[in-house]
Amino acid sequence: MYLTRFRINTARTEARRLLGSPHFMHGAVNMAFPTPPPLQEQGPRVLWRLDHSPSGRPDLFIVSPGKPDLTHLVEQVGWPKAEEPGWTTFAYAEFLDTLKQGDTWGFRLTANPVHHIRKPGSAEGTPTKRTAHLTPKHQVRWLLERQKAAGFEITRTPDARRLLPGTDDDPGDEHEVIVHNRVPHQFRKREPGSRGDVRFVRVTFDGRLRITDPDALRRTLTHGLGKAKAYGCGLMTLAPAR
Repeated sequence: MYLTRFRINTARTEARRLLGSPHFMHGAVNMAFPTPPPLQEQGPRVLWRLDHSPSGRPDLFIVSPGKPDLTHLVEQVGWPKAEEPGWTTFAYAEFLDTLKQGDTWGFRLTANPVHHIRKPGSAEGTPTKRTAHLTPKHQVRWLLERQKAAGFEITRTPDARRLLPGTDDDPGDEHEVIVHNRVPHQFRKREPGSRGDVRFVRVTFDGRLRITDPDALRRTLTHGLGKAKAYGCGLMTLAPAR
């Protein structure tokens, strides 16, 4: 497994097109591999995420089973005449092997929190519809419901640092996680035979977690979490906890 960070030059016209379209970015990421891995849930896959640095510069992160070649992105949205290649690739498996139960890490996850609902008045057995969680409290609850199976637990905020007392319906800031950068997306696929529009809401979680199951967490970090993985969702990365 490999973890890659690519710097994007927002002065390039093509950069604005890619940054504004998860569909185009998905295609650009896949072109980094001669034979992209199949889009499957059972094995490691190509995951990607857009982050914005404090200076405002966007960075593209990619986790992949194979080592990517991003020469085409350098030519389109990078600095083609710079001495450095414009991206850095790390041997991710070596880092994953160091994860241990009980360790605490900072994390970032961009995901597509969804749930299934029926129309009001619909009878039991009526097909449900997948729809996005739109409020931070429901988005955090979505993540909390998946943390055990994903191999971690989000740490709790010490009482002395809590500012938002919780209720039965809203935990407030009980857990050390924040939700930000909520972006709705809608586009039409251009592949032959594709029908209808793709709609989803992408949000980013930043917080602190404790590892409860290292093997399950390794799977989460390499397989992704949630839906819309092809369009920049599902990638969780870790950083030393502050």
